[in-house]
Amino acid sequence: MTSGNLNVDDKVLQYEAFITDVLKRDLQRVLEQRDDVYEKISQYLQLKNTIKSIQETDSKELKTDVDLGCNFYVQAHVPDASKIFVAVGYGFFVELTLPEALKFIEKKTKQLTEYTEVLTKDAAKIKANIRLVLEGLRELQGLKDLPETTRREVF
Repeated sequence: MTSGNLNVDDKVLQYEAFITDVLKRDLQRVLEQRDDVYEKISQYLQLKNTIKSIQETDSKELKTDVDLGCNFYVQAHVPDASKIFVAVGYGFFVELTLPEALKFIEKKTKQLTEYTEVLTKDAAKIKANIRLVLEGLRELQGLKDLPETTRREVF
C-alpha cells in the first residue's frame, strides 16, 4: 500500500468517526429533545381538554383519579374546581382560574410548537451535514482508484 492510499484511508476513517461520534449523536440528541417537547405539548393539550370538560359540566366539585406514580392511583375529591394549579416549568406551579389556565396553555403550546420547528430545522441541518460528509467519503474512496499524480493534484 502506498503512502497516498494510507493518507486517503486515514481521511476516510476520520470522516466515518466524525459521522458516528459527532453527527449521529447530535442528531439523536436533537430528535430526543423534540420528542420531549411533543410530549409536553400533548400533556398541555390533555389539560386543555380536561379544563373545557370541567367548564362544560359547570360543576364546582370534581372527583378524579390521581396518579401517585408507577401507575398507582388514588381517588381524589376537589371541593372547588374553579381554580387549578398548573406546572409552569422548573418545578413551579401557579394557581390559575380556568380561563387563565386556558390562556396560559395556548401561549405555552404556541411557544413549544415554535421550539419544535427550530429543533426540526436543526435535525434537517445535521442530516444534511451527514449527507455532505458521506458524499465526501464517496469522493475520497473514488480518489483511491486514481493514479498517485492525480491524487497529489487534488490534495
